[in-house]
Amino acid sequence: MASISLEGVTKVYSNGAEAVHDLTLHIPDGQLMVIVGPSGCGKTTVLRMIAGHEFITGGIIRIGEQIVNDVAPRDRDIAMVFQSYALYPHMSVAENIGFPLRMQEVSRSEIKRRVKEAADILGLTESLDRKPAQLSGGQRQRVAMGRAIVREPSAFLMDEPLSNLDAKLRVQMRAEVARVQRRIGVATVYVTHDQTEAMTLGDSVAVMRSGVLQQCDAPQALYDRPASTFVAGFIGSPAMNLLEGGLSADLGSLRVGSQLISLPDDVVVTHPGLKRYGGAPLIVGIRPEDLSVAGGQDARTVLEADVELVEALGSEQLIHFRTDARVVRAESPGVDGAGGAARAGEPGEPATSVARVEPRQQVRPGDRISLLLSSDRLEFFDRATGLAVWE
Repeated sequence: MASISLEGVTKVYSNGAEAVHDLTLHIPDGQLMVIVGPSGCGKTTVLRMIAGHEFITGGIIRIGEQIVNDVAPRDRDIAMVFQSYALYPHMSVAENIGFPLRMQEVSRSEIKRRVKEAADILGLTESLDRKPAQLSGGQRQRVAMGRAIVREPSAFLMDEPLSNLDAKLRVQMRAEVARVQRRIGVATVYVTHDQTEAMTLGDSVAVMRSGVLQQCDAPQALYDRPASTFVAGFIGSPAMNLLEGGLSADLGSLRVGSQLISLPDDVVVTHPGLKRYGGAPLIVGIRPEDLSVAGGQDARTVLEADVELVEALGSEQLIHFRTDARVVRAESPGVDGAGGAARAGEPGEPATSVARVEPRQQVRPGDRISLLLSSDRLEFFDRATGLAVWE
């Protein structure tokens, strides 16, 4: 078993395009790190560089204590699970799982032992004699995982292995992947564009955009304390609401559009960097679940809003609302790793925000409502850089 470390890794293609910039990550032995981000952010390139299928332009990659920059892929002792199952249709499940060992000329008795062990872990014991065509999509993905497990590698790399499955099966297989990874206990790098997958699977999550690492932390820490407007908008479903705002000179109130909201003193205690923003504009971040329909609370802690759409989801309602504050979007980050400048929505752009409330609130499109803010759950971001205001 081994850890995986990337130290200042950069990838520049021959045409000058930089796919990954100065990436530093450490995946301890036994942990599962998820790399998440939109299409084209460089996450699959990172995986391919670790595997040795892409040469790195700069930096160092270590597997355990060994620097593997110039080590051939077959000698890195890493197993990969891909988006496509790539199973041999004429072989049984047992033959597909054991195929890598046959290529290594492992003895038949050892192949049988390892295949049985992998099948037990993956719940495939009853399917060992079947052909891939007789299996469901989830079972085929388990066979692909078994083919990786049977090699007993030092580390695993998984490139969007669940993306070909339907929504319900993906949920089941997420739990399966997490269970298997915990049982085999090797360092695993898992790439996905699905932030729900990232949050539910990872011991840690690395968020990338345009080849730049935006933030790497435990899933809950990413959700509670996003480092930039991009992370705030990417992690969470629905995403964090980002609105133009500003602080009063005495830091006692927050302006959102034309509305003033009272701020308790402890907000500045938890965000001491706000002392630099007295009387200045900034971006206010509000998670949908930190808004609720007010019922006679102090008017100084509520936000007046117009309801545009209500989505009834059974266990909750999503209220899409509009205020006179402009909704903010994150721009692309610079290569220095900054969160990226932010801009307000242009005139004519959709500019609604979302509140997640309990399902029996009687709210309809066209209503004017008062939304109570959990002021201790607000986040703040610099208007120019998009970076969080903490210290």
